[in-house]
Amino acid sequence: MTLTVATGQFASAGDVEADIATVVRAVGLAQGADLLVMPELFLGGYRMPPVVVGETDPRLQPIERAAAAAGTVVLVGACLDGPDGFTISTLAFGLGDDPAGRRVYDKQNPCDAENDHVVAGADSVIIDVRGWSVGLSICYDGCFPEHARALALAGAEVYAASVAYFAGSAHRRELYYRARALENGMYAVVSGLAGAVAGAEFDGGSAVYDPEGRVVAEVGGGEGVAVATLDRPAVKATRARHPMLADLREPGPVVRR
Repeated sequence: MTLTVATGQFASAGDVEADIATVVRAVGLAQGADLLVMPELFLGGYRMPPVVVGETDPRLQPIERAAAAAGTVVLVGACLDGPDGFTISTLAFGLGDDPAGRRVYDKQNPCDAENDHVVAGADSVIIDVRGWSVGLSICYDGCFPEHARALALAGAEVYAASVAYFAGSAHRRELYYRARALENGMYAVVSGLAGAVAGAEFDGGSAVYDPEGRVVAEVGGGEGVAVATLDRPAVKATRARHPMLADLREPGPVVRR
């Protein structure tokens, strides 16, 4: 069974309604993909303090309608309010039989100034998209091998990462997600924020990596959507050829000699 995925790379207007319109446009460009991943904090743009969006905000309905019409699961980054405080989160539209947007994942590893405004999420999350197990990640999560490894050990075949990398850090971003794919034998779908928001420049980097860490599809410079079809036998074959996931052992005690 294959899975068609799309990664969107766009500049946030810094306005929730305008950003919602961009998500709807991205759904159209994804051409009926099974899954579309959009960048971190896309609704309102990456800024601190973040723009807070309500999970039941009626302005989100155009995304719900677009996801339902296209038959696409759409993952969108937003800051949400929760019982313990604000979170950098992923909203999913078109997941299961309910097209309405709902919180599916809260970033577990806020970084830098984010820690002054949001709280960390508690749970790692896998969602089912057309029978594929998709693990969710937001930006700094992907800098920790343990984050992707836990998802892979729980059955994830795809690592879907919404990110916002500042201009000048492309070398790190690319290395992280190539490594997360290869060391776990799974696909990585990365959606990066582009353009300028609140005086900061972001450099995109939206791409799909195969289980060997090779680029399958990428947006490149500017804005757009890249689409790729994922093949489950490639996951099985790569994990058999590079069995780091199966061969994992708990490290022994560290001694100094």
